[in-house]
Amino acid sequence: MASESPVQRQVSRLASGTGTPREFVLAAVGVYVLWVVATFVFEGRIQTLLRPDATLDRLVYAVVANLLVGTLLAMLVVRRIVASGVVTPDRIGFRPLVRTIAVVVAAGVVGLALYVVQNPPTTDSVVVANVFAQVVPTSIAEVVVCWVLVGGTVEALLRARGSNRYVAIGVAIVTASVLFGVYHVGHSPPFNTLPQVALLTVVGVVTSLVYFGTRDVYATVVFHTLLALTGVTQSLAAAGRLETFTDLMVPLFAVAFVAVAVFVAADVFFVRRAPQT
Repeated sequence: MASESPVQRQVSRLASGTGTPREFVLAAVGVYVLWVVATFVFEGRIQTLLRPDATLDRLVYAVVANLLVGTLLAMLVVRRIVASGVVTPDRIGFRPLVRTIAVVVAAGVVGLALYVVQNPPTTDSVVVANVFAQVVPTSIAEVVVCWVLVGGTVEALLRARGSNRYVAIGVAIVTASVLFGVYHVGHSPPFNTLPQVALLTVVGVVTSLVYFGTRDVYATVVFHTLLALTGVTQSLAAAGRLETFTDLMVPLFAVAFVAVAVFVAADVFFVRRAPQT
């Protein structure tokens, strides 16, 4: 039988949960690239999020880019990382339930306050709820890919190489934040412009501080979603489409519910039950 090539050996190691931190960083970057491409194909190319009436396109984008790639595939890789012993669930944000509930509530209060003080184009509760539901599937994928997967593995790699704890966290913050900003080149206007990419990188730093400060992925998703409300409502207002969100949009909530359910299931069955070495 022919011997395995170096690439085949690396894939086998990753699949068995015995890869090195460097190999897992490469796997994380691969998931990131696939996710950005899927985002462009199903959202940015046809401007899905700027068309509230495009129910089917919105569903396909949410399912393919954010549920299948950004959540399920990414969480499968997270499972392998946890199984390898490179990181623990606690370290990358999967914490006990009681603590998570407390931190989520705090993140929600702070996030809503930040939205209100930024003088947003609307504070209508229905509009805000609709936009929040629209953003949730994307936010889950963003946090899982940029912070849990890439940020967590970059920090682990640097710590494995003897870097100072704070240096490792600092590099992970910069990496996750820059990749979050760059990811928006795959989105609809105005988010795919260079000024917006730069601005969203700064937004990514704020999310990074919440993620690495709380080490709670659910609180980070809630805060990150609320942080996105201002930009999304402003873009809808600029496009003259904010009024289309004044009625409760059940499909948005249905997709958001499925996205949260998929994420929680992946957490429970992939990450928390990963056989750790």
